[in-house]
Amino acid sequence: MKIDNINLVNFRNYENLDISFGNFLNIFYGKNGSGKTNLIEAIYILALTKSFRISNDKLLIRKGNIKSKVRGEITKNNETSKYSVIISDEGKTVEINDTKVDKISNYVSRINIILFNPVDTRLIDVTPSERRKMLNIEISQLNKEYLIILANYQRILKQRNFYLRSLYVNGNNDTNYLNILTNKLIEYGLLINKYRKDFIENINKFITEIYNDIFKSGELKIKYVSSYNNKNMSKLLKSYQQNYKKEMEIGKTLIGIHHDDIEFILDNNNLKEWGSEGQRKNAIISFKLAEIKVINEIKKINPILILDDLFSELDKEKIGNILKLLDENVQTFITTTEINKVDKKILKKAKVFKVDNGTIKEEKHE
Repeated sequence: MKIDNINLVNFRNYENLDISFGNFLNIFYGKNGSGKTNLIEAIYILALTKSFRISNDKLLIRKGNIKSKVRGEITKNNETSKYSVIISDEGKTVEINDTKVDKISNYVSRINIILFNPVDTRLIDVTPSERRKMLNIEISQLNKEYLIILANYQRILKQRNFYLRSLYVNGNNDTNYLNILTNKLIEYGLLINKYRKDFIENINKFITEIYNDIFKSGELKIKYVSSYNNKNMSKLLKSYQQNYKKEMEIGKTLIGIHHDDIEFILDNNNLKEWGSEGQRKNAIISFKLAEIKVINEIKKINPILILDDLFSELDKEKIGNILKLLDENVQTFITTTEINKVDKKILKKAKVFKVDNGTIKEEKHE
């Protein structure tokens, strides 16, 4: 899978940008604030329709304008298609080959993209909800049905929490409707649990070898933590029913896949509790690279890889080890503030661009 080119109209600090990319390495360098991350943010939005930096889409529109457009051509399995994401004050629309796609779930998963940026290095330290968000994004790229099931689960969860509060306020102990909602929640939850379990199992097939190839020692595994693990419908229903009274009192559903988490285990130690900053960073990078293998195995394609500000996170040797792992069929985008830190052998393989205040110019490095 390759992104051949991208066109940005009134996106962030770009008024109108047309740029074509190389098939393997694409390196963008420039000062902080020049627009490097804005460009890769646009690539990410083209794939997943949302930013990895902000949740308010309106902030993506260039100041003084009412609409922003990200458009690109993607070649997959020797077939090229046009993709567009249009953002305005009225909302967001997506198009494939100039035809509007009614549901985002029918758009997402067509373009597969893996992103590593400095914010990701804190993934082990943040709340479980952030790690679940990451899981949801990555799994949705593999199967569009996952997004639909997840939306249904969240809808039932909201209804169930509302009903729990109404039961408590009204002093009502009738649990017949609560049982119906609970059964539906479990039904969707078990499906999500399987998707997540399968995803983690696939990651674990590759992650230790990748970690060793880059950092030369350590056994890294991901542990999936869920109240749904190894339980069927009847066991889960019993667990819920035992909590009915407490749930009514607080108006919240106490168990379910909305409490799931993952743990990074290095040499049998939980990195959140025992890992150094370097080990945590290394674990996240290995996780991201393992995703490339998983997508390739399941979908028989290579995703697009974005390494944002990688040279500020790792030394030259480790970066070299990462790039050695990359098949030349993996189109890769790298941003950096210091082009002098990039090995000359890497530069010779790459298409290099200088970014300066909303303008991008290709440079030759022999």
